[in-house]
Amino acid sequence: MKKVLLLLTLGLWLALEGGAQAAMRVDIYGPGQNIVNLAMAAPLSTGQPAQGLGKELDAAIHDNLSFLPFMRLTDPKAVLGGTTLPGYQPPNVDFKRFQLAGADLLVTAGWPQGDKSGSTVELRVYETFSGQFVFGNAYSGVTKEEVQDVADRFCADLMKALTGHGDFFLSTLAFVKNSGKNKRDVWITKPTGRNLRKITDIPGIAMSPSWSLDGRFIVFSHMDDKSHALGVWDRLTNRVQRIRFPGNTVIGPTFTPGNKVAVSLSTGKNPDIFMLNHAFQKERTLEANGTINVSPTFDAAGTKMAFTSNRMGGPQIFMKDLASGSVSRVTKQGNYNTEPSMSPDGTLIAFSRLTSEGNRIFVQDLTTGTEQQISFLLRAGQLLHRLHLQPERPEPDLPDDPSRRRREEGPHGQRRRLVPPLGRDSPLAGLDGKGSVF
Repeated sequence: MKKVLLLLTLGLWLALEGGAQAAMRVDIYGPGQNIVNLAMAAPLSTGQPAQGLGKELDAAIHDNLSFLPFMRLTDPKAVLGGTTLPGYQPPNVDFKRFQLAGADLLVTAGWPQGDKSGSTVELRVYETFSGQFVFGNAYSGVTKEEVQDVADRFCADLMKALTGHGDFFLSTLAFVKNSGKNKRDVWITKPTGRNLRKITDIPGIAMSPSWSLDGRFIVFSHMDDKSHALGVWDRLTNRVQRIRFPGNTVIGPTFTPGNKVAVSLSTGKNPDIFMLNHAFQKERTLEANGTINVSPTFDAAGTKMAFTSNRMGGPQIFMKDLASGSVSRVTKQGNYNTEPSMSPDGTLIAFSRLTSEGNRIFVQDLTTGTEQQISFLLRAGQLLHRLHLQPERPEPDLPDDPSRRRREEGPHGQRRRLVPPLGRDSPLAGLDGKGSVF
């Protein structure tokens, strides 16, 4: 497959009216604007409504964007005069009709040579109130098999333009799923549910999968009738190996910022946290105090480690400064707090709490000390299992070269970010810039 992304840098804003106007800013933290309203013009193929690949791509983009909690897609029926335009670039774009429908942004799609297999599609995003160009991508040689890949790449760029982080659509999710009695395997899928695939098929129960930073390995805990082990899946060879350690407990392996594995292993009565080397052998102790210490998680700099421990009775979340060795308690409420996951900047920790209504996800702000519940849907007794997103990496058929990178500046050279970076109040605060769940 070959697909060349052309950055649209010439002539995209020369015809725009009011090009010198200040760009509209959409503030998802503001009291009146916490939703981005986006409209999609009908895709055009040589000036006519697209019926082939253009229609499929339009549907794929629409489905992708429906996953974003801050995005509201404008109903085409609400657009007076309809969504079919004379063209897909100004001055043939009537922004007024989309303004009246309440849209903040408009996506246009044009297939200059027709929307047949192997053709080029141009996708652009504009602000409806100012008419200003936000960004645009062109994809050549698009085939039916590549339509969803194009949708993913475009939606990733759109999300990045709005939030500063767009890797959700480019990542791969690893999770565990029951495969029968006393059997649970590791599966991978796109966050939107596509490309579901089972990657392990060995007797026993797999738990807590975690991607390596380079996207090559997934490590997980595995137990069968005889032992606990560290499971390692190699993406390049599609092979799985079980690595045994002294003792009989292997809990919650995770990759560190240095691309090594931290895992809880039992060398005595209770499990302690160890660092493994690149050969998955024990290298050094990260935390040990004679109590249960499990579920390590790290900030992007590798200077902080959060973990679960029962050193004060029931399981609680603690933080260790890896430079000084000092340990402090993070969670002060609830009697059963587990499965911590730290944000890359080390300011937030998401974790699971057992409440009277079942397991719920909470986020602790380490800067302000405040705590917020963010999940409410699980039934009583239902457990939370950790999901892990693969860090973004170039797709095999989409080499990461400068000509493929999205232009991040507006027509007058200013940095463009319509929505502030993800932060403590963001509805997307569960995803970091590398696609990892925290």
